[in-house]
Amino acid sequence: MAQEGCKHLLASGNPQYPPYLWRAPEDESKLVGANAEMMQWLSKEIGIPIEVRYVGPWGRVQEEVRAGKVDLIAGAFFTVPRTEYMDYFHPPFRDTRSAVWTKDGSKLKYRKWGDLQGRQGVTVINNSFGEEFDRYARENLRITQVASLEQAIQILQKGRADYLVYEDSPGDAFLAKMAITDIKQLEGAVAKEPLYLTLSHKSACNTPELRGKLARAVYKLSRTTQMNDWISQSIQLWRKQNVPAQ
Repeated sequence: MAQEGCKHLLASGNPQYPPYLWRAPEDESKLVGANAEMMQWLSKEIGIPIEVRYVGPWGRVQEEVRAGKVDLIAGAFFTVPRTEYMDYFHPPFRDTRSAVWTKDGSKLKYRKWGDLQGRQGVTVINNSFGEEFDRYARENLRITQVASLEQAIQILQKGRADYLVYEDSPGDAFLAKMAITDIKQLEGAVAKEPLYLTLSHKSACNTPELRGKLARAVYKLSRTTQMNDWISQSIQLWRKQNVPAQ
């Protein structure tokens, strides 16, 4: 049974993150994708309904969690500042790979972070690529942050940036949706970062009992291949909903 006083949990996440999360075309107040499937599984495991809702762009989601208006983030990288307002559950439920993207014909050769120095980059506001790269980028790189992945891709395509930093699967998904074929992912990862489930410190449901339930459920999930199945299904769903027929 759910603990007294916690009858419902609200979850959100990065809404431009296929195949993990994106807005449902038939109801844009909802988020669908592999991480939304995971939250429904989690709901059954802990015995509490979890609603996965769109509350705004990724930066806004983090502010809502900081304020306790959203209980759970369905997929966040670890950074030290984020631990000030939310708990992380171990182990991570997925490892992701972040890449450098350029236009065809670019002379940029990427092997290490230093190869990006002196060039103009672009990414999405409040996106983290792990503690180490974030620190390196702040101190050594010029990376403009914009509101959405579509906007970042357009900036790269128009030549107003030399490169884009973003995760590989969502990047591929949005390029397919936008029917863009002249942007490519370079070899070599910027970062490989695990995705975690997190719970707001200010959530009314943040109790030792719930934290224990969530920790046990996340551990159970890590012992299965279920996440791979949800991702495969979600890639197919995204293509069906978004990618124009050839």
